[in-house]
Amino acid sequence: MEKTLWQIYDDAQLAELDTLTADYKKFLDAGKTERECVTEVIRIAEKEGYVDLNKKDTLQVGDKVYMDWMGKSIVLFQIGEDSLEKGMNILGAHVDSPRLDLKQNPLYEESGFAYFDTHYYGGIKKYQWLAEPLAIHGVVVKEDGEKVEIVVGEDPEDPVLVITDLLPHLDRPYRKKAAEEFVDAENMDLLIGNRAKRGEDKDPVKAYITELLREKYQIEEEDFVSAELEIVPAGKARECGLDKSMILAYGQDDRVCAFTSLMAMLETEEPECTNCCILIDKEEIGSVGASGMTSRFFENMVAEIVALLGEYNELTVRRVLSSSRMLSSDVSAAFDPMYAEVYEKRNAAMLGCGPVFNKY
Repeated sequence: MEKTLWQIYDDAQLAELDTLTADYKKFLDAGKTERECVTEVIRIAEKEGYVDLNKKDTLQVGDKVYMDWMGKSIVLFQIGEDSLEKGMNILGAHVDSPRLDLKQNPLYEESGFAYFDTHYYGGIKKYQWLAEPLAIHGVVVKEDGEKVEIVVGEDPEDPVLVITDLLPHLDRPYRKKAAEEFVDAENMDLLIGNRAKRGEDKDPVKAYITELLREKYQIEEEDFVSAELEIVPAGKARECGLDKSMILAYGQDDRVCAFTSLMAMLETEEPECTNCCILIDKEEIGSVGASGMTSRFFENMVAEIVALLGEYNELTVRRVLSSSRMLSSDVSAAFDPMYAEVYEKRNAAMLGCGPVFNKY
């Protein structure tokens, strides 16, 4: 077996790794959704001298700029000395992760329980989401246009939410099913309450929840139509293992690559070639939509950069794109001896041995 970083690094390098790990955990905690990730990236980047591209009238060598797209994707540029037509060095990763989303009319009552109706986003293993503490993150846009940011389930004083599971002596028929059939996605609704409103005969639990939403968050049931609310595991990133050698957290696919790409971008000084970092939404569902890579937003941002450098024309934009080089990052599976049969060990990535390059 190859030596791990724990064996190769000296004490100073290990201390630096510990610092990076601590910052990474903070990044995971601050960015459990793609919106929160983009907000956190902007906060970090601005501390390092990056400026919103919309505030610039011109660009010159050494400028550091960013542009977010719809609050869900972001691109950072550091202008180098070489002509842009020679291309850019690009790092790319995605900031969305598998999760559950609330439907547009989510709130309902059934048999004395209030629920939020959900659908899943990305390749979740449905059975992993049962009987686990869950949180809600997202935004609600009210009728008057006000955007309300909501996080429920992360503060120690907050309640958490749950998708129920069957007791062991009741689920025997379900255990015979394949894992992908064990849980019906349409039954993965979020249990949010059981307390009934006094004096209310029709849907008293729903009525109590509706009143609670109005008093605590100033939102009405109709506001859910224009909301974007995501269900994610509650709790902070934690060190894993008695030796604290690993990190257990939600969303590391692909925020581990987003974080390291961002750090590499911020630590680069006076590049000859223009550097670029793309942190993108919608990868988990095929990169579709206005904030995914199948849209034209990245080409449009490059065109803006070309224009602010004073050399815009369509041919220049095409030359910049065709001459650029990109390292597209995503997670890989490290060899797990508990599931050795699904790996080819001689060609598998080994945990703690450094970066992974997948040839095929």
